[in-house]
Amino acid sequence: MLRSVLIGTGSALPRQAVSNAELSERVDTSDEWIVERTGITNRYIAAEDETTSTLALAAAKNAIEAAGIDAATVDLIILATATPDQTFPATATIVQHGLGCPGGIAFDVAAVCSGFLYALGVADSMLRTGMARRAVVIGAETFSRILDWEDRTTCVLFGDGAGAVVLEARDDDGAAQPRGILSTRLHADGAHNQLLFVDGGPSTTGTVGKLRMKGREVFRHAITNLADVLNEVLADEGLTPADIDWLVPHQANARILEGTAKKLNLPREKVVMTVAEHANTSAASVPLALDKATRDGRVKQGDLVVLEAMGGGFTWGASLIRI
Repeated sequence: MLRSVLIGTGSALPRQAVSNAELSERVDTSDEWIVERTGITNRYIAAEDETTSTLALAAAKNAIEAAGIDAATVDLIILATATPDQTFPATATIVQHGLGCPGGIAFDVAAVCSGFLYALGVADSMLRTGMARRAVVIGAETFSRILDWEDRTTCVLFGDGAGAVVLEARDDDGAAQPRGILSTRLHADGAHNQLLFVDGGPSTTGTVGKLRMKGREVFRHAITNLADVLNEVLADEGLTPADIDWLVPHQANARILEGTAKKLNLPREKVVMTVAEHANTSAASVPLALDKATRDGRVKQGDLVVLEAMGGGFTWGASLIRI
């Protein structure tokens, strides 16, 4: 059986880090208020010359270097983003050109904070059916471009960044504990559109619009949906939360991460948390956190890892991977 094996991770952040104290000079807020409600202490904000594609390209190059492969051998690029450089063409094609691997498949996926999980699921399906051999899956955002900086309840939550992984189709040779993506489950429920959305778009207002969110309702749905989808991918393999080595969740809010871990009876020590330093980077948050935990030695080859996220729409999903 062909498996999609993760062979490299990478990430990229804008040059400018903005602390809560610095943000409070611009917005009616305080470090104490932000930390108490979100756990966030810092975020990165893209400069004018930094875009979703520049961050995505840098993250992809880092992942390819970690994988030890030639970029020209990549034949599939999927970029998850809610903040593309242009309405079209897909920002993934800009990354493809920058990597120097033309002729393969390149497209964007729009599922907001769950985008990376959706992109990972699509890439896994394409690799296992032979449509491609090597894939770069990226989550990249410049959410600072769509924030309402007068709304302190939302603008303090988000940041910019990119994360990427390289996947390679490999035969598992009947191994008892094969490496690769073991199970992915994805969901959506459009009934909750107005709880987390952007109030603009090409076919409605003709503008980009700004992010709007009803935080309390989103929090309630997140705790339930994330715990449920994690149990789904574990059940597919006959496992329980006690069997996993690491949970790498969407970095939306420290309270959501802690609430999900508690609901699953999962020790906090098994949860990778980077929300304090990066804030919520939407589709970039899961691969950013995974890259950090991989490079600092926490996540190692052979570890059983669950990635999970929930975003506007609502969309949510999880993926069980043996690294």
